[in-house]
Amino acid sequence: MKKISTLCCGLMLASAVQAQSVVKGFVFSDLNNNGRKDKNEKGLAQVSVSNGTQVAQTDANGEYQLPIGKDNVIFVIKPSGYKLPLTEDNLPKFYRLHKPEGSPALKYKGVAPTAALPASLDFALTAKSEADDYTALIFGDPQPYSLDEIEYFSRGIVSEVEGIKDVEFGLSLGDLVGDNLDLHQPYVKAVKKVGLPWYNLMGNHDMDYDAKADSLSDDTYEAHFGPANYSFNVGKVHYIILDDILYPDPRDGKGYWGGFRQSQLDFVENNLKFVPKDRLIVLAYHIPLHEEGEGDAFRDEDRNRLFSILKDYTNTLAISAHTHLQRQNFHGKAAGWNGAKPFHEYNAGTTSGDWYSGEFNIQGVPSSTMRDGTPKGYAFLRIKGNQYSIDYKVAGEPKEYQIRIHTPRVVPAGGNTSSGIYANFFMGHEGNPVHYRIDNGEWKDMTFQAEPDPYFQRLVYNWDFIENLPAGRRPSNAVKSTHLWRAAFPNNLTEGKHLVEVKAKDMFGREFTQVQAFWAEKKEQ
Repeated sequence: MKKISTLCCGLMLASAVQAQSVVKGFVFSDLNNNGRKDKNEKGLAQVSVSNGTQVAQTDANGEYQLPIGKDNVIFVIKPSGYKLPLTEDNLPKFYRLHKPEGSPALKYKGVAPTAALPASLDFALTAKSEADDYTALIFGDPQPYSLDEIEYFSRGIVSEVEGIKDVEFGLSLGDLVGDNLDLHQPYVKAVKKVGLPWYNLMGNHDMDYDAKADSLSDDTYEAHFGPANYSFNVGKVHYIILDDILYPDPRDGKGYWGGFRQSQLDFVENNLKFVPKDRLIVLAYHIPLHEEGEGDAFRDEDRNRLFSILKDYTNTLAISAHTHLQRQNFHGKAAGWNGAKPFHEYNAGTTSGDWYSGEFNIQGVPSSTMRDGTPKGYAFLRIKGNQYSIDYKVAGEPKEYQIRIHTPRVVPAGGNTSSGIYANFFMGHEGNPVHYRIDNGEWKDMTFQAEPDPYFQRLVYNWDFIENLPAGRRPSNAVKSTHLWRAAFPNNLTEGKHLVEVKAKDMFGREFTQVQAFWAEKKEQ
């Protein structure tokens, strides 16, 4: 009897170990929205589920099965035509953390030891009429370092879009907070007020800096938001969200480096096996794939493999943040992309702008213009089928405000000046047609200038020469703008008020205009 009992115990233990090496369950249509699979609720076929590396599709009954280790996040990849349940804070519920031993000792705790997986780990979806044409709201780097800056974010950005209509979902592009991971929950509460399903991704300021391995640096992020690498479908678009921060830097064990672990790129490759080639693939991550002037900011082999995985998709877009600038990056053969047209990466302007710097505006929050002259704000991703366009919205300004004109207030009448007419076209890039005219005269070309924006330089100089130190923090020093144009003043201006008008056309073929007044005066003899 003793031998049989020991054998039975051994078999039971082996069975338990085996059970935890595999996860299985159903993806089902949740007719009554109770989150449980009831007898009358059918499974959904051909829905992808992942453990963070492998991807399996459900069978005809809606059942899936995946291998599981000691540190996985199991998640469903939302198909088009369905919606995910939401938490009370509007975060999508699409995952289950599996970390039975919990996180190692970390300052911000990470993930507590998780309970054993259920015999059937099921994911609930609800059918939803989902248009192919829609809008998503994009936030770059909220990055508050304190509760005061959470308040600046809430008043300066969130209040402007609170209760917004006709937007499908929102997405923040990392640096949800600034190193203090206890602010993740106040950030969530702030974004909740927008009233949209809200997705997030991890930035370098959302990491556990005391983690000893890159795979553990996202543990506290996971505890609040779930997987740092995941995907979902809306309409004819497949979104892939990735953590592209290698920490500690594998080169020297210090700091971080832009790149991906092999398992992350394996996930992208396994995931795309089930995505039709005519879909628009939108990748979102924090660090741009290449930073001009930043040296070796991203690991080349990771970018090359990502581009190789995407090579058969003709419609692609990448969205990043991190730089606290706004740029249109176009990756071509020199960067490893071999598509018929360059790979477009929109490096989005940030909701924190220049890290909540500068004088306080009429809202009582820092104006925080970015170092390239882009005002702080947020973006709208406009989807039409498998095509896209992007609008940048300057916080506190009308949506039509897309160009800032900078001129002297007064120039010489009937004479020459070394001053120029500058136009900062916030969504522009070299190659966009930008023109100007004075007093409804003939339209003339403006010249692209890779130099700092003089308007932003004036903001910095004003701070340096002011008699009494204002509240807030000095703006950062200016950097070269990638969307600045210049024209010379004519030498035949008459005395009095004049109007300069600038028009610019963006990469999507849309035209924008802006007008500004200046004065011409005769010099005293």
